[in-house]
Amino acid sequence: MHWHAYVWIGNGEDREREEERRPGSPEFGASDLPPMLTGDWLARPPSRVAATFDEPGPALEWLSAQYRRVERSLPRPDRVGLRARLDGAADALPRGVDVVWGEWLTGGRFASIAMICCPNRHTAHPCPVRRPAARHR
Repeated sequence: MHWHAYVWIGNGEDREREEERRPGSPEFGASDLPPMLTGDWLARPPSRVAATFDEPGPALEWLSAQYRRVERSLPRPDRVGLRARLDGAADALPRGVDVVWGEWLTGGRFASIAMICCPNRHTAHPCPVRRPAARHR
């Protein structure tokens, strides 16, 4: 297993355009909006992959860096906190659970920071960067 990273920051109201957030929609491939289901990120064009990780440690570092980019734009202090978020992600990722942090930002913007497991247990989408399948030990 490996993980693909995705980030979207935009007008929060744009997320209401649900049709283009579903893989069956003609607009899905060209849309930059986060999909309705986390695993559907893998159906987006490879250019949408922000990074790919083979180990959880670097994936957690990427999540932390992305969160820190938006943290100053949170309208109020984060009651969860970065440490608790990272602890949860450190537990989830090796078990094949996607990690998605969605936060409202000032000015009506929304941030979606996602680390998606590949292969994904909830979708049958192929790897977006066509990586060979991992060998089982």
